[in-house]
Amino acid sequence: MADAPASRPTGWPIAAARFDDLGPLAEMMAASPLLQRYHVSRDDALASLEDAYRQGDLILACSRSDTASPAGLAWVTRARILGGGAYLRLLLVAETRQGSGVGGRLLRAAETSARERDNHLYLLVSADNARARAFYERHGYRHVGDLPEHVLPGVDEALYHKVLRPHGQRLPTYRASRGRRRTEDGAC
Repeated sequence: MADAPASRPTGWPIAAARFDDLGPLAEMMAASPLLQRYHVSRDDALASLEDAYRQGDLILACSRSDTASPAGLAWVTRARILGGGAYLRLLLVAETRQGSGVGGRLLRAAETSARERDNHLYLLVSADNARARAFYERHGYRHVGDLPEHVLPGVDEALYHKVLRPHGQRLPTYRASRGRRRTEDGAC
């Protein structure tokens, strides 16, 4: 069955990826011009997705059962960094689905899920990717700094942040360790 036109995102549900979804998601990653810039192969993408799946990362897929090609994915690592933050490792929309609203829907779904366990969401975007930067800024993300040549030589990454839970509604960021006691000097 032919895919719906890119202007109509309806009929493309978003759900947590199943293990069987990882192969098609890896294919989409390898086909992405953005990820080709970072030398991502299908095998590398699949190995990373499988590892993330086993580790309990949130991988959301926007796909339909009547087509083998997914429309997009969101991948959130629950890192609990910087005051209870998660990391949006990847938000990717298939070339044929860009501009259809899939990216915004995936981002909202990722934020909703992350908000259950995290106070903030962080992400990196290539500093020269004006379209992606504008997208995140439209969705309430704030540029907080640049990481020069963080992943690739000659390519700077822009760090973005969004508060998921305001003060007063934040989850605790430090939990007491089970079975370990701190001494007065702070040692365990």
